[in-house]
Amino acid sequence: MTKTYDLIVVGGGFAGAAAALAAARQGLDVLIVEKSNCFGGAAANNLVSPFMGYWTTDPETKERIYLSNGIFREILDGLDEMGALTQGGTLFHEEYLKILLQRMLLKEKVEVLFLSYLTGAIVRDDRIVAITVANKEGTQEYAARYFIDATGDADLAVRAGFPTTLGREKDHLCQPMTLCFRVAGVDLEKFEKSRSTINPLYQQFQREGKIKNIREDVLIFHNMVNGVLHFNSTRIVKRNPVNAMDKTLAELEAREQVLELFQFLKENIDGFQNSQLLMTAMEIGVRESRMIIGDYVLNQDDLIACTKFDDAVICGNYDIDIHNPEGSGTSHYYFKPGQYYTVPYRCLYPIGSRNLLVAGRCISSTHEAQASYRIMPFCCCLGEAAGAAAAICAKNNSDVAAVDLAALQSYLKAQKLIF
Repeated sequence: MTKTYDLIVVGGGFAGAAAALAAARQGLDVLIVEKSNCFGGAAANNLVSPFMGYWTTDPETKERIYLSNGIFREILDGLDEMGALTQGGTLFHEEYLKILLQRMLLKEKVEVLFLSYLTGAIVRDDRIVAITVANKEGTQEYAARYFIDATGDADLAVRAGFPTTLGREKDHLCQPMTLCFRVAGVDLEKFEKSRSTINPLYQQFQREGKIKNIREDVLIFHNMVNGVLHFNSTRIVKRNPVNAMDKTLAELEAREQVLELFQFLKENIDGFQNSQLLMTAMEIGVRESRMIIGDYVLNQDDLIACTKFDDAVICGNYDIDIHNPEGSGTSHYYFKPGQYYTVPYRCLYPIGSRNLLVAGRCISSTHEAQASYRIMPFCCCLGEAAGAAAAICAKNNSDVAAVDLAALQSYLKAQKLIF
């Protein structure tokens, strides 16, 4: 007889890991399914780094007010104890992150299934009763009372028959995909002195047709390994991240951009003379794809107004950071010190859902709103909120739309995810 879990979480990134942890700590029997060989999601699979800002600043005292706490704070503390966190809590070592997350999940007796792709959902009487996955053993079926979609692409929601949107409303184009990469053997002292010359020369080469990459500049971050720099600078536009052929073409195009950028640096920028191309991410990074249609659709006006919803589950204030889906350029809307918005619980489940919650960058929102809450710290908090909600619903045997909101927000306040 097939085992039935209390909760199955699909996706082992920050959202999925936090969801599984929050639910398991409330007594649920949890299975987490992940397509890769580790936890960490965008950080591990796509080399997304560092953490973008997860705090606001008190206008008077200038002190930080942290918006992402709870399990995300535990992760930060764990990384710090391992010597894998620096630069004010933003730069981290993803290999230690993988180990930390698996230790945290195993400690709570979460059952783990790696290297398994979601292939389908079995729905009866408007409830998901099981999922199917494909792995080395073939196709397998796993049943549960509740489910959380933490795939980033709303894969489970789609397979269960719930409607989604894709990208921006007018043309369904998504923010560009980026294949991050690392360069080793850099003379960092020389690099810092020559750094200001990189973008002007890069843009000159673009005008002369020597650089094909359409991104407007070269985005470089430091790394915890000495002599290694991190690049978030490839740009693939007008490709659908949830179309298999489009994503394949994106990987092929981005890899050529990586070599083009590396050769540009090695041949023209002081400090890169003895550098080596170290690695590219296992998978191209996706900023935006599908989003569910929930009981509420979070929009840009909500964010700019710093709306505090009655059913708030997390706080956020990262800028509305939209990389042009059509070409070069990146637009920003920055929040003033002390300002933040909230995300309502109604965005965490599809309309009509009885036992499916969604966490991460694919919750119910517009293209513009998603550009702000999509960062890893906020996705982690969305995951924790979804996991806590699933635990409360399981205890009360209620549909996800009928969660005991007072109990959920009591938990979230204790975790300092809302104030």
